[in-house]
Amino acid sequence: MKEYTQVTMPNYSYMFNFESDFIHQKTRTWMQDNWTLGFYYCGIYMVLIFGGQYLMQNRPRFELRGVLVLWNTLLATFSIMGACRTVPEFFHTLTQHGLYHSVCIPSFIEQDKVSGFWTWMFVLSKLPELGDTIFIVLRKQPLIFLHWYHHITVLLYSWFSYTEYTASARWFIVMNYCVHSVMYSYYALRAMRYSPPRQIAMLITSLQLIQMIIGCAVNLWARQLLQQQQECQITPFNIKLSITMYFSYFVLFARFFYKAYMSGERRSKTRNAPVTADYPLLKSKVQ
Repeated sequence: MKEYTQVTMPNYSYMFNFESDFIHQKTRTWMQDNWTLGFYYCGIYMVLIFGGQYLMQNRPRFELRGVLVLWNTLLATFSIMGACRTVPEFFHTLTQHGLYHSVCIPSFIEQDKVSGFWTWMFVLSKLPELGDTIFIVLRKQPLIFLHWYHHITVLLYSWFSYTEYTASARWFIVMNYCVHSVMYSYYALRAMRYSPPRQIAMLITSLQLIQMIIGCAVNLWARQLLQQQQECQITPFNIKLSITMYFSYFVLFARFFYKAYMSGERRSKTRNAPVTADYPLLKSKVQ
C-alpha cells in the first residue's frame, strides 16, 4: 500500500474527548466480528414495516407529530454535526493532497481521529434511521420501494465498506451528511407545521441526484485506477456493489423527481399534502 505517513491533517479549533479517544482499530475489529448483525437488523426491519402495514390496515392512523418533530430535529442536529466535523478533512485533503488521495487513501479513518469517529458514527446511524419507516407505517403514509430499498442497501453497504476501510467512502460520507443536514431540517420544519417553499424539496431531491452522479463518477475513476495497476484502497467487488447501488438510486430518484415535480397530476395533488406525504422522496444516505 502507498505510504502516506506525511499526510497532514486539518487544524481543528477544538476536539471533543470522544473524538480524541477514538481508536479506529477497535471499531473495525468489532464491525468485522459482527458483520452478520446488519442482515439480522434488515430482516427485523422488513418484518416490522410490512407486518406493521398489515396490522394498520383497519386501524386509524397515528398523529405522532410531537415525536416526529423530536425525531427529525435530532437527526438534523446529528447530520449537521457530522458535516461540520468531516467537511474540513475532505477539503483539506482535496486542496493539500489532491483528488487521487481523496479517492484512494483512507487517511480520514486511519490518521484523523475527528473524521474517523464521525465516519464510524455515520455507519452506525444507518441503523436508527430505519426508524424513519416506522413513522410512515404508523401514520399510514405511502411506502414506496425506493424508501425501504434505499435504507436496507445503505446500511449493509456502509457496514461492509467500513470493514474494508474503503477510501472512496470519504466522498460518500461527506455528501450524505451535507444532504441529510438540509433534508432532516426540512422534515423538522414540516412537522412543526411550517411550510418551506416547494422549491426546497425540489432542491433536496436535485442534490440527491447530483450525489448519485458523483458517486458513480468516483467509483468509475477508482475502477480505472485499479485497471491501470495503481494503488487504491478499494476492492473491485466494492466498486461493483457501489456502482450498482448508486446507479439504481439515480434511476429511482430520477423517476420519483419526474412524478413528484414534473407531472401535472402530482403537482395538483401535493399542494395540500400531509406533512410526511413526501417522506419517501428525499431519502438518500451513501453515500
